[in-house]
Amino acid sequence: MKLMKDLARLFVILNFSVAPLAGFAAEDKKGDAALMEPVKSVYDHYLAIQTELAKDSIKGVDEHANAIAKAVKADEMKMLPNDVASQAESLAKAKDLKDARDAFKPLSASLIKYLGDNKAGKGLYHEVYCPMAKASWLQKGQGIKNPYMGKQMLACGSLKS
Repeated sequence: MKLMKDLARLFVILNFSVAPLAGFAAEDKKGDAALMEPVKSVYDHYLAIQTELAKDSIKGVDEHANAIAKAVKADEMKMLPNDVASQAESLAKAKDLKDARDAFKPLSASLIKYLGDNKAGKGLYHEVYCPMAKASWLQKGQGIKNPYMGKQMLACGSLKS
């Protein structure tokens, strides 16, 4: 009988412990669902660029930047401003890491503004600011991966959201 009471208590404790965690998972999916295509694919390509720049690499940056420009231009609903397409095209033309990082700044600013204006991606994307580069960027996760400073100062920055 004591065993049954202990098991019942354990069940109640586990039920109340796990239920709130399920809410976090649902919240994460809700943030992702709030971004419709082509906006979601633009942010996916943006994150791929951010990851490469944080690794001091421009591998694939031109392809991802061109995909962003193409998605924005092809969007009949004009969800993202045309500036995003031209900023992505400038990034695609970058010949070296310094130029790519410089071109990444205005693209980041535009995409951060879009999320703020549309109250989208809450909890899914985090805005981070680097005082050394005097610029912000978006990333997934809270572990700072600085695309402007790369390996030299990978963790330089502070979470803004």
